Amino acid sequence: MAESDELSLDMMFDWLERMPVPEGYKVEIVEGAIYMSPQRDNHWDIIANVYDQLRAKYPRRQVKSDVRIDFPGHLNGFAADVVLLKEGAEKNAKGRWTYQDVAFVAEVISKDTARNDYGPKKDAYAAAGVPVLLIVDPYTGLCHVYTDPRDGAYRLEPAVKFGDPVDLAGTVVGLVLDTGEFTHE
Repeated sequence: MAESDELSLDMMFDWLERMPVPEGYKVEIVEGAIYMSPQRDNHWDIIANVYDQLRAKYPRRQVKSDVRIDFPGHLNGFAADVVLLKEGAEKNAKGRWTYQDVAFVAEVISKDTARNDYGPKKDAYAAAGVPVLLIVDPYTGLCHVYTDPRDGAYRLEPAVKFGDPVDLAGTVVGLVLDTGEFTHE
């Protein structure tokens, strides 16, 4: 990321921190555009479920939710729904986690921001080399697993229906996610 982009991204987040963002809204910057989306109850339940399953295996320090991490591309400051950091990850000089230390991302789509999750955010995660991306879609009742990022693109695994297990045992995540409590919108 160019130094001027990083400074501009920092400035944008600084402005956002001074704005009266309504409680319960998530704010991200995707390709230089600011997105605010309300946190729906079902959306939060799925995020908490994934978080809890990761926490059963990993220490709290490695599992994050809604924490800013800057990703490759033009002005990409994401607050992913759930992030698993690699063991030994350390914050940078600015006190932030870096995309190089991200092992897994889970995004639960919202109607208004689905285009970002399936498009520019997925592309940025692939460009960053994030080994596993899980997109949970409560509108279709499907989980989409993206692995093996190469040349800025992922390999897509077959979609998994809510209620069926998402097998991530053979990946850096090393576990099978239970989707039995995921519900449709």
